[in-house]
Amino acid sequence: MPKSYELMDILKAIASASSALSERKEEVNRLNVFPVPDGDTGTNMSLTVESVVNNIRTLSPDTPRADIRKAIVTGALMGARGNSGVITSQILRGFCEGSPEYDALDTEALNAAFEKAVEVAFQAVRKPVEGTILTVLRDSAGAAKQAYEDALEIDDALEAVVAEAYASVQRTPEFLPVLKENGVVDAGGFGLAILFDAFSARLMGKAAPTGEDFAIAAGTAPKVEIEQINDWEGSEFRYCNEFLVDSDTLDAEEALDFLATMGDCELCVGSTPKFKVHVHSNHPDQVLKYFLDCGQVSEVHIHNMDLQSQERNEKLAQEAAVPKKPIGFVAVAPGSGNAEILKSLGVDVVVSGGQTMNPSTKDLLEAIQRVPSDSVIVLPNNSNIIMAANTACDMAEKDCAVVPTKTVPQAVSAMFAVNEDASLEENVEAMTEPLSDVKTGEVTTAIKDSKDAHGNPIKEGDVIGIADGSIEAVTDSVEDAVMKLLEVFDTEDADTLMLLAGEDYTQDALDALVERIEEAYPDIEVDPQRGEQPLYPIIFSIE
Repeated sequence: MPKSYELMDILKAIASASSALSERKEEVNRLNVFPVPDGDTGTNMSLTVESVVNNIRTLSPDTPRADIRKAIVTGALMGARGNSGVITSQILRGFCEGSPEYDALDTEALNAAFEKAVEVAFQAVRKPVEGTILTVLRDSAGAAKQAYEDALEIDDALEAVVAEAYASVQRTPEFLPVLKENGVVDAGGFGLAILFDAFSARLMGKAAPTGEDFAIAAGTAPKVEIEQINDWEGSEFRYCNEFLVDSDTLDAEEALDFLATMGDCELCVGSTPKFKVHVHSNHPDQVLKYFLDCGQVSEVHIHNMDLQSQERNEKLAQEAAVPKKPIGFVAVAPGSGNAEILKSLGVDVVVSGGQTMNPSTKDLLEAIQRVPSDSVIVLPNNSNIIMAANTACDMAEKDCAVVPTKTVPQAVSAMFAVNEDASLEENVEAMTEPLSDVKTGEVTTAIKDSKDAHGNPIKEGDVIGIADGSIEAVTDSVEDAVMKLLEVFDTEDADTLMLLAGEDYTQDALDALVERIEEAYPDIEVDPQRGEQPLYPIIFSIE
């Protein structure tokens, strides 16, 4: 009978793969071609898979297979960050959708899973590019298919997939000249190969355990489930008591009899030696003493229900007092200053994030739900967040759409085009139209040797100026980089210039920069603001 791996083996292998990528995420991050300090492909992929691990870690041993697959898909989707994370989530979704009829992982199941993963992942990307994570996935799927057609055993098939994954990564510079010029391979593809390698190694016993095993795979009893009790109102008792008890002598029935004398809503669940206790009582000290005499108490939570209910009612009253808007707005922004600017223009919820940390689909979805409106427009303000924003809008219970802003200045321009009397679709169209007219400059420090848009060398530590995604200035100072970018943008023809100062750029330096710009371009209106974004001392836009 052909060898295969059971579901518990697969779950442990997923945990090992997650740990391996987490340990090497900085290695993956350093492969990003752009020499700015926001290379986070490894981080985004790692956080996505970690979300999967966290989502399935608490499942009980008898969880139906369909529910386990659902937990993997949900965990990946809700934890997805950035484009690389979103694509990784879709790859995992495809693996799950491609293997529901298989009870174990053999070569046939591996092939079916890969076929579906390729289909789902490529559907998620509107314009797939060769030499990326998608290429590595497709080539690895080809190896899985060949192994199936050759009737190889599962271990041989896994080895073939891993070998092809790394080979495909090595070939990525042949498809993307920018990789070849910088002497690197594709970061996302490399991260995927690491996942495949660690997953396969754990299955085949080629690596030592990582300590990331699941409780459901260890054969232990299910953990005591702790439910949040929301029945505080209407009780004549003031304190809600919740805690865990570790005891070999506790009699649950006797404990319940005691709790009934202390208050109401009494619970004592679980089995020796772990129990969960809940009761409403005016004497938490006496409740705790009883159980301390029986064993050890931990995770103690005592809430004053009167105060909690009062706070909740005040919050509900505040929320009810907020008038519902026809259309609300969610934006992503790095820095407190940028957040305040966007809020002043009508953005309801600002999600912290941007170059250094992309918010997850879950973060964006929760932000959408908090907006007091039936319709919501999301401004991602970073090209690496657009896919996650689209996914969040697809999942939202409200009518939701994305205006594909790539920078905070674009979002500012988009918000000026809002018409509250227009429909969601009309506003999306109106807000998208001015984006192409916004020229954005960004100044930061190179974290690696590279080349600018014209092939000139960049050294680690150089100040670089980026004009709408193209490195056009390499200098020794932030101010010189700004002035060079203004030349590139033909600023003489512009009307307004908005400057966003970063968190480490002093106000004196900003004032001096404004004076220098006004002297060089006396006809332009300069609007300096404190954006307080990290890593980028100056971000500016001209229109």
